[in-house]
Amino acid sequence: MKQLLPFVKSYIKNSFTVIQDLSTMEIPEKAFLFSADAKSMYTNINTNIGVQAIKDFITSNEESLPSDFPSNLFLQILEIVFTFENTTWLQLSGTAMGTPTPCAYATVSFGQHENSTVLPRFSQYLLYYRRYIDDIFCIWLQPSYNQDNKWQEFKDTLDEWGNLEWIINKPSKKTVFLDLNLEINKSRPAPSRSP
Repeated sequence: MKQLLPFVKSYIKNSFTVIQDLSTMEIPEKAFLFSADAKSMYTNINTNIGVQAIKDFITSNEESLPSDFPSNLFLQILEIVFTFENTTWLQLSGTAMGTPTPCAYATVSFGQHENSTVLPRFSQYLLYYRRYIDDIFCIWLQPSYNQDNKWQEFKDTLDEWGNLEWIINKPSKKTVFLDLNLEINKSRPAPSRSP
């Protein structure tokens, strides 16, 4: 599943990637920062929606995947989430914790929603949008009109994927993401490590 991660447009490997990205950016005055956290992401990924999202993700990226990527076998294996003492268990709701797949599964399945809906619909307002599993960091460009409506529409779009609910901080000039305190200072974000 790790071979699929680079095709999630919001994917970041760690907070160092954010620091590196932000170090070269010029931030307009109308920009604001926000972060968001998914509420119990693993247990709230509806199995049918998650598996369908992975199928759609593979289909939409099929031409870019390695030619030997075992798409059909991979999708069959997704239906069986874990084994225990020679027994196989079908996960009816949510994602099994403690297996090697939940992080990549969560990243790719919600990534399909981002790639196909969130990013195309709101690209003019998203100067920078990255996600680490269940944590989002964004530089939001405030629209010149309908500011509250566009912000609400964006939040609703994040939440419209299955049972998943995002706790989204209001856009401001500073936010916390992973282990970083981020602040816009003189039109540049200034990251620092949390103590």
